[in-house]
Amino acid sequence: MSPITNTDELISFCELISKAPFITVDTEFMRETTYWPKLCLIQAASADHAAIIDPLAKDLDLQPFLDVLANSDILKVFHACRQDIEIFYNLGVLPAPVFDTQVAAMAAGYGDQVAYDSLVRQVLKVEIDKGSRFTDWSRRPLSEQQLTYALGDVTHLAKVYPKLKASLEKVERFEWVSEEMKGLIDPSLYNTDPLDAWRRLRPRKSSPKYLAVFAQTAAWRERTAQERDQPRGRILKDEGIDEIATQLPTDPAAFDRMRSTPKGFGASKFGVELIEIIQAAIKEPEKFAPKMDKSAPPVQVPASVVELLKVLLRIRCEEEGVAPKLIATVAELEKIALDDNADVPSLQGWRRKVFGEDALRLKRGELALVLNGPKVELVELD
Repeated sequence: MSPITNTDELISFCELISKAPFITVDTEFMRETTYWPKLCLIQAASADHAAIIDPLAKDLDLQPFLDVLANSDILKVFHACRQDIEIFYNLGVLPAPVFDTQVAAMAAGYGDQVAYDSLVRQVLKVEIDKGSRFTDWSRRPLSEQQLTYALGDVTHLAKVYPKLKASLEKVERFEWVSEEMKGLIDPSLYNTDPLDAWRRLRPRKSSPKYLAVFAQTAAWRERTAQERDQPRGRILKDEGIDEIATQLPTDPAAFDRMRSTPKGFGASKFGVELIEIIQAAIKEPEKFAPKMDKSAPPVQVPASVVELLKVLLRIRCEEEGVAPKLIATVAELEKIALDDNADVPSLQGWRRKVFGEDALRLKRGELALVLNGPKVELVELD
């Protein structure tokens, strides 16, 4: 088998799959030593056609395939699609609509975050050879074993999707998954604006100077990592951002007295560059400090109520054959324990029917958890 390496071949393949109601898509990439993922392969298949696309080929323009991803008449099926979508978003297209078989598997009773090979084994009774999983996909030529492994990712998925869809429709849960997919194509998930980099971290203080330096240091690191195409941690560790915001250094030499900045950082180009940014933030903190939501003082979460809700969640998920993670997180249970009107997904839509209503009834004393032999059961109370 040979990958597609020129635009004419890609156009011909895209014409074939553009007539399909769905296609399966996967990528092979590397990002251990880079900020931006290095796209090495794209695999795509419909029920009748499949191909491997080589994005590293010099005579290949990916636009015909990106147009297919943007076609709203074609469902794009991935497994654990977050990183794949990020790659295509960086190439200028946000695939839509999408269907993530890992999320669907949680609704179909295959467990939490089921791996691709496990799902294929359970649905198709096929064992996947994972020997090529961690190979160097950037090297050329690729071996026949690598190509067979890569193509299998989408050809197996093209058989899994119809079966998974049918099983979800049988129990009226296909819409559950469709609802979940809307969040995966939210552009804010893939935002790499340096000014928003601080949001991925956890500021430990709320003073204007701390926040100003914290946000500006995070933005500098993000910008530098993008420009140099290096992982963020190679520029500055997360804990270094907090330490700098706490210490408020005013000269480059101060960096070398810190525990979490690299040796020699103060005398480097990085140190000189960053100190100017920090000095400006310290001088005008109100200008540079991000606006934080002023939340009320933390309320003590009733631990016993949360534990009861956890047991209830487990019972309801076992009854429905659904992975608990799809219904509610521990953070959501804590909010429900404090507030019957908590703004959480588990008290909305289909989740409310499956779990939320019972959670509120348990809190109101209308339901009880009782031990019947080795099994915990729900009992209605008058």
